[in-house]
Amino acid sequence: MQGLPTARRGQVIGLLGGSFDPAHAGHVHITKTALARFGLDHIWWMVSPGNPLKQRGPAPIEERITKARAVMQHPRVTVTDVETHL
Repeated sequence: MQGLPTARRGQVIGLLGGSFDPAHAGHVHITKTALARFGLDHIWWMVSPGNPLKQRGPAPIEERITKARAVMQHPRVTVTDVETHL
């Protein structure tokens, strides 16, 4: 796992949280739209340990993070987890 993402003073960071089970083109679309529309410096995808609204448990978090990073390859987007940093 990577460490926590960091921001420099004055940067505007967008947060997109979810289970990303799986990450898909819709996540990519809203991320790219938010970067442009809101003038964000970066967006952090925060992969949650689970989703209480779904009947079945999600895939292992490491697998979801790996797949999310494969789907969202952009220099201003960081995929991170919430669970190991709480």
